[in-house]
Amino acid sequence: MRLDEAMRGVDAVGTGVPSYLEVNGVQYDSRRVVPGDIFVAMRGGATDGNRFIGTAIERGAVAVLTDSDELWKRPAMLYPGTPFYLMEHGRRALATVSANLFGHPEQALKISAVTGTNGKTTTAFLLEQMLRSAGRRCVLVGTIETHIGDEVRPSEHTTPESRDLLALFADGIRVGATEAVMEMSSHALEQERVWGLPVDVAIFTNLTQDHLDYHGTMQAYFEAKARLFAGVGAPPPRVAILNADDPDGGARLLQQNLSSGVMSYGMNAGEYRAERISLHAGRTEYLWKTPVGAVEIVSALTGRVNVYNLLAASCAALARGLSLEQIAEAARLLKPVPGRFETVANELGITVVVDYAHTDDALRNLIALARELVGNGRVITLFGCGGDRDRTKRPKMGRAAGEGSDLVVLTSDNPRTEDPAVILAEALAGVTETGAKYIVEPDRAKAIELAIHEARRGDIVLLAGKGHEKVQILNGVTVPFDDVAVAAAALQAH
Repeated sequence: MRLDEAMRGVDAVGTGVPSYLEVNGVQYDSRRVVPGDIFVAMRGGATDGNRFIGTAIERGAVAVLTDSDELWKRPAMLYPGTPFYLMEHGRRALATVSANLFGHPEQALKISAVTGTNGKTTTAFLLEQMLRSAGRRCVLVGTIETHIGDEVRPSEHTTPESRDLLALFADGIRVGATEAVMEMSSHALEQERVWGLPVDVAIFTNLTQDHLDYHGTMQAYFEAKARLFAGVGAPPPRVAILNADDPDGGARLLQQNLSSGVMSYGMNAGEYRAERISLHAGRTEYLWKTPVGAVEIVSALTGRVNVYNLLAASCAALARGLSLEQIAEAARLLKPVPGRFETVANELGITVVVDYAHTDDALRNLIALARELVGNGRVITLFGCGGDRDRTKRPKMGRAAGEGSDLVVLTSDNPRTEDPAVILAEALAGVTETGAKYIVEPDRAKAIELAIHEARRGDIVLLAGKGHEKVQILNGVTVPFDDVAVAAAALQAH
């Protein structure tokens, strides 16, 4: 593709750019540049891509987009012969160039996007399964893994940068995909990593405290997620699916004059409502009443929180053209999501559950579900708090754990670069307020062994926080760690 074609629609000023120059691709990471690429050098939260322009050119970049006015003023002196563009918005430019070079795959897919604090991953997984059950070929992009039709790839980020996301979409088009289901994090919406994506169906699951280390306030956090419903460099979604039972997220959006068609869901409010709910371990049943009819939903998913996830996914599937009967049939066949209330098999009569719950609200919901299932047994909750993240939620998580559990085992999650002892002390402050019994063990493997050793037949042990993750970050170093594998070994030794 010619450079001027790749730059079509980009808001940038160029220096003597030869329109006939051929380009092959685009990169924002200098380590991935190959000859013929455009390099987009932009300032980020952790680093400044402008520092690596020289490296990119050495690796074969044939043109550079920069958001550095200083570099723009003297590119001929620094890098003679290389066309430079000055851009005001780096991520917008990256998205536009990428879309041009990949042939606008986003326009060939019907995109369903899920945002919210909790439930994004599960809702996205369930929706993809529903669409596939109706014969649709899908791209799935989310926290745990990425699906390109039948191919499964690991995910590095909940929502990738636009260049990588569009590359995934293009791969999906090549295997016949017509649908894309993706999680949209508040970071991605705020940073405009999803610039220009024409979302067809948008879902808001709920809003509880998280990521205040980045957003600062709950209002800013809400506004970042709400950007999905206004459109980020694209028109608003055709359909907005909102949790009417969620006062801080969906219910607030319901009060706004959205230009999208609105589908509201819930157990207590909403037009698409779950009634006559029956909850059992490994089985959930309810009557789904909608403006277009009612149908019995039966699923192997467990718990009240999954009723909300099922409602959100079902509304989206309905908006994407599935019938009530197709959705009910798909619900019966849904597979659980890795690391979301995932049980660890054993013959000891102890229920061991691995779950991603890493906010106080998610932890409270997880413990409430365990309490419903455990009968006369005890609830033992192991959790930790992430380092280099919102510190204000640590005592709240401690209170949530202490209020609902018979025993709390406090340990490390991903301390990252923080001192684990400091993190534990801040979380412990919340636990001690409740008067709950507790054990503190910074070593997560030892803590899991302790929690299982304390359990008796009929008890439930919750290993919260890491879920599907297969690594732990300690003192800035990433090491292999799998809650499921560690728990399985501890059960074997019990």
